Amino acid sequence: MRRVAATAIALVFIGAPAARAQAASGVAPVVADVVAQQVRALMPDDGAAVAVRHDGKTEFYNVGAADRARNRPVTSDSLFNLASIGKLFASILLAQAVKQDELRLDDPIAKSITELQQGGDIRRVTYGELASHTSGLPRVPEQYERWHKGPYAPPDFTRFLNSWKADPQHEPGRQDIYSNAAFVLLRVALARRFATPFATLMEQRLTGPLGMTSTVLAPLTGNGKDRLLAAAVQGYGPMGRPVGQPGEDSGNAFTGDDAGQIFSSARDMAIFLTANLGELPGHQPLQAAMAFAQQGVFKVNDHFTQGLAWQIVSAGKLTIVDKNGGLQNTSTYIGLVPQRKLGIVILANRGRQPATKVGRAILQALAEEPSAPVGEGDGGEPD
Repeated sequence: MRRVAATAIALVFIGAPAARAQAASGVAPVVADVVAQQVRALMPDDGAAVAVRHDGKTEFYNVGAADRARNRPVTSDSLFNLASIGKLFASILLAQAVKQDELRLDDPIAKSITELQQGGDIRRVTYGELASHTSGLPRVPEQYERWHKGPYAPPDFTRFLNSWKADPQHEPGRQDIYSNAAFVLLRVALARRFATPFATLMEQRLTGPLGMTSTVLAPLTGNGKDRLLAAAVQGYGPMGRPVGQPGEDSGNAFTGDDAGQIFSSARDMAIFLTANLGELPGHQPLQAAMAFAQQGVFKVNDHFTQGLAWQIVSAGKLTIVDKNGGLQNTSTYIGLVPQRKLGIVILANRGRQPATKVGRAILQALAEEPSAPVGEGDGGEPD
């Protein structure tokens, strides 16, 4: 069963006094009231940055410490590891390429990655299957190669893919299997198709045009990224102990130029949120690709359909399009209600927290739809 690893702490600091303070500063008190009703204080010593998009405007909420030892507070410019939310960047780049007639969803990825033309069943896997978690590939290669130790470097990954065999439970295009391996492969395939490293492709086609100057692939060193390291939060484990170093590519099962985890800030993700709601002027073609990525590709059940990385879930009378992510030291959530032009981003520096439940509840409350969200599609547990 898919489970969530994201955060409920992001908005816990807003109670009645905070609501009055927000109202005094011009922030609509209804948002603070909704947040206060939905969130409990799970991590009072850690931090989170939140952006809420509603009624054509964006509001930011920050709480707690980015680094307890250094007494640094979280701000809207603090950098968090996005974990599985980063999958959206690859799926949107794919959607953009499809809309521009550069690729088709049913193109086999072996057409772009020539090394895979020597493999077996991997030659049948398509771009669309990778992006919709229907490729049949396991979450990580270790589930198939239990003898392998350590991260998968590019040659290890190629060997695994060429030796991988489909079976009735892992047949391309036939089932929903959440797969980190599929999205690393999607990045590699896009990089090969356009003869451009994935980080550069992302900057040229997505983050650069949107002005998301603080959204980058790890590591946060070199290539002009050193300035961002100072803004990276310290991550904490589920019990509140520090895990890794700020800006570290933590818990990644893959190595290579196209496999790094993505870091971003609430301010940048608010731009991303606004664009995915189709509310960012001057970016119509890109927003059309974003809307395409949000469309259903594979129906899992009556309550959950898989899009291109996005999850489409029924929540009462609402349709929520969302994605969550989590590692041992980070918890993230982004959710949209496209028909209401409503959305939320939650970034927290503590792992294994229930943000999907909280994020969906907040979206429903702001949309004045009280029915409980369906617990479907929560595929972003620790990567």
